[in-house]
Amino acid sequence: MRTRILPLLLASVFGCAPALTVTRLNSSERKPNNVWVFFTVERGEEPVGGLDVKSFTIYEDDQLVSPYESLQVIQNPDVAAVQYTMLLLDMSGSITASGDADALVDAAKLFTERVGKSQRVGVYSFDGSPDLTPVAAFTEAQGRVDGALESLRSRTPKDPSTNLHGAVVQALKELRQALDKDERPLKFGTLVVFTDGTDRAARVSRQEMLQEISREEYRNYELFAIGVGAEINERELRQVGRDGTELASDRGKVQQAFATIADQIEAHMKRFYLLSYCTPARRGAHRVRIEAHHPEGATGNLEYDFQADGFGPPPTCDPQRAPSFRLDDVGVAPLQGGHRPEQRRVRVQPTPPGGKLSGHVKVVAADTH
Repeated sequence: MRTRILPLLLASVFGCAPALTVTRLNSSERKPNNVWVFFTVERGEEPVGGLDVKSFTIYEDDQLVSPYESLQVIQNPDVAAVQYTMLLLDMSGSITASGDADALVDAAKLFTERVGKSQRVGVYSFDGSPDLTPVAAFTEAQGRVDGALESLRSRTPKDPSTNLHGAVVQALKELRQALDKDERPLKFGTLVVFTDGTDRAARVSRQEMLQEISREEYRNYELFAIGVGAEINERELRQVGRDGTELASDRGKVQQAFATIADQIEAHMKRFYLLSYCTPARRGAHRVRIEAHHPEGATGNLEYDFQADGFGPPPTCDPQRAPSFRLDDVGVAPLQGGHRPEQRRVRVQPTPPGGKLSGHVKVVAADTH
């Protein structure tokens, strides 16, 4: 078993903190001389949020671009990017008949309340039926989401079996359709799947599900899975949750598992940056280098080329102008050092004395198998 803990301890002891990974997702330039760069910043395996415009240095053709003359700003990424999260809940017979629905609803409420503060959240459920059941639409306010979730406490499945594979396939399609309705050019989706068992309905094969997950349309999507109970097939759960899984040791730890996934989603959202500036270039091709500087000393950079033919005022360049990105040039938001990680398995420790949950878990075993 290869753990991730030792490298972090060694980095702390010897002062070899991981460098920043700065990855361009998209960029655009427009007359008079606007330039926008949309990117993510990570440090080792962790997303980096909270950097301000002074944390970035811009070079064109290896020459420093004055932050004062170029009017550099960090815009709110929401002007160009939209992020939706779908919560997909297993409401098969093993959940509804066991009396566990109340704990699931309570955990789902806390999850949607947290994630819903910064993006739209939709909730769907599944059982053994061929189709998903809508619970709360992406357009609804938190109060309505809570009310919709309440209905699950007394839900009776149409089919007590578990159509996990089919539900994942349909959920990705529903999430994509919801995102497609938004006019912003950059779209990022997150699917969080909760289940207490493996696929029993066999309506869709595991291979068909994996083929759907790997489609090009979902390259900017993140998939997480929460599993609880003795029936869980850990290998299959990690295939669904390609960006992270949480395994609760018993049904009483469901809320803790949901809180941990919410932590990851919130952190991943903060790694997005939209840097805008007014380039001094007026003609020809130029190489841009953006350097990111972490307060603790770590650095990283990205480079790309752009054309400045015909640039120059009038009119005066406004760095707060909204960008217009090319839709055929959207990169993959990297995770954990510039690539999608191998599956991360985390077991949830028992609830601490007194039953109070902090929203975090202690990692007892984390591997890449």
